[in-house]
Amino acid sequence: MTTTTERQRRALVVGLGISGTSTALALLRAGWTPVLIEKAPQRRSGGYFVGLFGVGKTAAERLGILDALHDRTAYDGHHYDTDRFGEWRAGFGFRDIPGNPWLMVRGDVEQAAFEALPADVEVRYSTVPTTIEQDADGVDVTLTNTADGSTATERFDLVVGADGLRSTVRRLAFGPDERYLHRLNYMIAAFQLPGGLGKLASQDGITLLEPDRSLWVLPFADHAPTLLFGYQTDDIDAEFTEPPAARVRKAFGPEPTGDLLGAALEALEATDELLFDSVEQVHMDHWHSGRVVLVGDSAWCVTLYAGMGVSAGLAGADLLGTMLGRYGDIGRALTEWENQLRPHMGYYQQLGHEQTAVFTPNRKQITVRRLMMRATTMPVASQVLKFIRTHNRSARMKDLDIARV
Repeated sequence: MTTTTERQRRALVVGLGISGTSTALALLRAGWTPVLIEKAPQRRSGGYFVGLFGVGKTAAERLGILDALHDRTAYDGHHYDTDRFGEWRAGFGFRDIPGNPWLMVRGDVEQAAFEALPADVEVRYSTVPTTIEQDADGVDVTLTNTADGSTATERFDLVVGADGLRSTVRRLAFGPDERYLHRLNYMIAAFQLPGGLGKLASQDGITLLEPDRSLWVLPFADHAPTLLFGYQTDDIDAEFTEPPAARVRKAFGPEPTGDLLGAALEALEATDELLFDSVEQVHMDHWHSGRVVLVGDSAWCVTLYAGMGVSAGLAGADLLGTMLGRYGDIGRALTEWENQLRPHMGYYQQLGHEQTAVFTPNRKQITVRRLMMRATTMPVASQVLKFIRTHNRSARMKDLDIARV
């Protein structure tokens, strides 16, 4: 009888996003054979604005995809704050955040990881797991092809759930979503603009902040800008009862929109590709059970507000491959992986909570932001703020090499 020590181990990776594709690359490096499945009929492209911080760059380099990425930050542009009445003033942009990330769209990283996969790696679209049953020696997974309805049960040495916030793998192997999802009571709507917005220059960004609701136009040097709406809500479920554009309009109230907000709402109504979702984190006592492990948003979801989702996904995948390559025992490998990773993900989740004040501030937080912006016009205060952005704990944590600490 052939054992897994005499053959290459086989892993099912569920989800073809950044975490899933990066996990496949890390498994290949560790000598495993990954099989990738994706519920969509094809790989997605494009996506919203993301930052690649030091921890993500280091992981991307080890995974062999860093050279396929580049910084799209619009260094020649400016960032403004505005209001509905059209007053513009200097504002804080994403170039001001700690950690000096490379700015890009999510699809940049997904494409780089996918193109790094060898041609013989098996990728199956329109495929989802419907049952997961494991024993001491392996995992039996029933796979359903949603295009033709066919099913088949296959055996794997490991199952990796990299299928996002509302993970099917997590639901099948760990229990219902309600056990693990924690709502922050915010909604986001993010999409790519076809071009500029009103009189805003293509490399300039702008923020419109009102208590518990916001609009961000996020520019790039060599790519169309992206737009982000955010707002607080006390009834998440109600937000999914109408079209996204209708809910966003209601969130910004019946008052006249003004030119910029009006143009942004019209762009939202016209877009064909939109991320409209609640801001939620995943809190779990364990990210693995036997031979099933969760990676990325399926396991920890730090949220878009943390700004660390892509970097965390790359780092988690990279470290998983490292541990599986280091230890012959899968249980020990997953335990060591989780022990090393968990403190970092806990910190990123904390950032996700704290940075709601940046993305969708309340009235008091807006006042503080404006006072800080005025302080930057004073030479001494400006230098102090620059030092804080460069040397604070957040910047250090975003640059740590998780696989080496």
